[in-house]
Amino acid sequence: MLEAYFGSDKEVLRFCEYLFGKSNQIQLHWKLHEEWGNHIQIEENIPSKQLKELMANAMAHVFMENRLGNMIRSTIKKYYYYRDTDEIERIYEIANWIITGEDDSSIQIRKTKKDEPSQLLVSLFIANMKSTRIFHYDSIIKFGLGVFKDYLIHYIGLAIDEFKREEDHQEFVNMLRNYISKKQPKIPMIHILQGSHFTFYKESGKMFSALELRTIMQNEPLYIVGLDEDEMNLAPLIAMSPQQIKIYGDDPSEAKTLTVINVFQERVTFESANHFPFQYYYKNEQ
Repeated sequence: MLEAYFGSDKEVLRFCEYLFGKSNQIQLHWKLHEEWGNHIQIEENIPSKQLKELMANAMAHVFMENRLGNMIRSTIKKYYYYRDTDEIERIYEIANWIITGEDDSSIQIRKTKKDEPSQLLVSLFIANMKSTRIFHYDSIIKFGLGVFKDYLIHYIGLAIDEFKREEDHQEFVNMLRNYISKKQPKIPMIHILQGSHFTFYKESGKMFSALELRTIMQNEPLYIVGLDEDEMNLAPLIAMSPQQIKIYGDDPSEAKTLTVINVFQERVTFESANHFPFQYYYKNEQ
């Protein structure tokens, strides 16, 4: 028989639910221990190694659900000395995404380390179970997860780098927004088609050529706002300062599109690429 102790009622309940959800052969006895809290005795109805692996996965699952958030926040404060609540929460959101996200971007970031955080947790719980039949969940978290905590410091460092990039970008956006607010619009409307680079169209439906865009940009002191002649997405818009901007595409959250929306705000509308009004010109330009 294997035994486990949990101080938290909520965590022991999630632990048991996880075990029951993974195997219908699990049988356990649950009672309260005066000193150590919830005492779980688990019948060995499956091989001991398999049962320990199942328990390790259950403990890792409970940890990720109930302890990871507080550990991230405390690490932000302890190792990186952040005190502002809003900054801590934003860094936490980014760090949690890096550690637990399932999208391609977060997975790619995690590849900077050899092991996935969840897999590392399971292996650490297994290592702490190898030579004993009695497990103290809170003690393992306190004394047995040193390697995971080192990983956490690394991932939070990456999150802080991203947070600082966001801050710098927001300052840049605010500067452009302020610059635009003081300019008189030079043209009433411009249409933009999404792509690896924006394609700009006049109200007539004719596409702006690269030469036309560069000529417009040369008449505007773009260096004042940190844009140069090689930036061909945002810089032409800053130089033209349109009264209205219509962007057509399939992804309103695409990075350069979001930047335009954040800078020009209510001047911008986004529509599906299917609504692009100049299909004739577009096809003839291909």
